[in-house]
Amino acid sequence: MKDKKRLIPGALISLALIAAILYFVDFHTLWNAIRTANYRILAFSVALSFLWLIVRAKVWQTLLRDKPKYMDVLFSASEGYLLNNFLPFRLGELGRAFLLSRKTDMTFSEILPTIIIERVIDLAFSAAILLAALPFVVGAEGSGQIGYIVGGVVFFGLVMMYVLARNNQWALDLFHKLSARWPTLQKIGGSFLESFFQGLGVLTDGWLFLRFLFWMTLNWVIALVAYYLIILAFFPQAQPVWTLFVLGAAAFGGAIPALPGGVGTFEGAVSGALVLFTHDQSTALAVALTSRLYNYLNSGVIGGIGLMREGQTLSGVYQQILSFRKKEE
Repeated sequence: MKDKKRLIPGALISLALIAAILYFVDFHTLWNAIRTANYRILAFSVALSFLWLIVRAKVWQTLLRDKPKYMDVLFSASEGYLLNNFLPFRLGELGRAFLLSRKTDMTFSEILPTIIIERVIDLAFSAAILLAALPFVVGAEGSGQIGYIVGGVVFFGLVMMYVLARNNQWALDLFHKLSARWPTLQKIGGSFLESFFQGLGVLTDGWLFLRFLFWMTLNWVIALVAYYLIILAFFPQAQPVWTLFVLGAAAFGGAIPALPGGVGTFEGAVSGALVLFTHDQSTALAVALTSRLYNYLNSGVIGGIGLMREGQTLSGVYQQILSFRKKEE
């Protein structure tokens, strides 16, 4: 019941954005944009979307200190993104940590910090890309404030995680001292924190973190090229700077509470960003829907293969995650 209530705000936001998009879109123009798109360019961008996922798995494996096999990481990451497309509360993030822990000797609490670090750095890249595009965007001044705020919060979060990683024994001693009256909490929480701090240790390993940043940068470059090609297929006059603003907006749109997969918020962010350049709401929505399709396609193919290899289903994994979460709580 509590989870259902938590769904309501995100569902309302998604439905409101979907209604607004449908109100402003001309469906004849939308269909014509889809029909006349450059499908040769779109085919190449499909290949890049799969390459993006392949490199993203390498990003995560690097954060995991190369302990798991690459194929285990690739399938777990793809399964997680597939779960995010259909399950609420971004359970795919917990799902991929849970699924990978079942394939390796690493614990869930040791894997989870690497996902947090990955997402924090994603936000940092998003803020940087959005801010880089702002001087070329008319009417997007308010986005600059969002970028600076997010960038500041991300930087503060990274500093705090680094401090915890460097002073993990002090933090553990403090936790044990404060939880002395509750032996069960002390036992369970202490074990979790030890694994959690071990995962945060990647922040204190300079060479490892540089390798991670290299793969993450390459991953974002692939995303930028793929998004530029999608936009170019619908808008032949598209400029590369459009992609910076669209991708930055899409990343922030995905962080807003919404229905599973960011339905409504993703389309609103992508099409809204493109409208600032093109003033064509209908064709901009065609770009957003194509990008959405790619997200389903790459995670569906690789994640679906992973689930079949493991004899799993989406509903089965969902029930396992819920049971695991209740046990952890």
